[in-house]
Amino acid sequence: MHAERKLVLTTRIPVRWGDMDAYGHVNNTIYFRYFEQARVEWIEGLGYPVSPNEKSGAVIVNADCTFRIPVNYPATVEVRVFVGHPGRSSVMTWYELYVVGDERLFAEGGAKVVWMDTSTGKSVPLPEALRALL
Repeated sequence: MHAERKLVLTTRIPVRWGDMDAYGHVNNTIYFRYFEQARVEWIEGLGYPVSPNEKSGAVIVNADCTFRIPVNYPATVEVRVFVGHPGRSSVMTWYELYVVGDERLFAEGGAKVVWMDTSTGKSVPLPEALRALL
């Protein structure tokens, strides 16, 4: 699918009743929340708190999702986070979403993560310690 990507996190998230829409399946916008939660867990797991009180941090500049199979309540989703090679101030991330107990790929997506100075809103180089981990 994507050349040279590395699996960096697998997490499980329970589907909430309120995640569903009028059609009885998880609303499309919620998939982005699942990806977001996994991304935050990954970044914070590396020792970088995701908080407006930090001098710098990660933001995304674009995101996409391909919805393959509807997810229904009750379920637990498993999100796998992959990363590519880091650039000066950014790194590409990809996501695969499964339902626990089912081997099929329910959704997949991506997001470009940019490191930002929180006071100026401008991109800054990735921290060297983070770059070394990537």
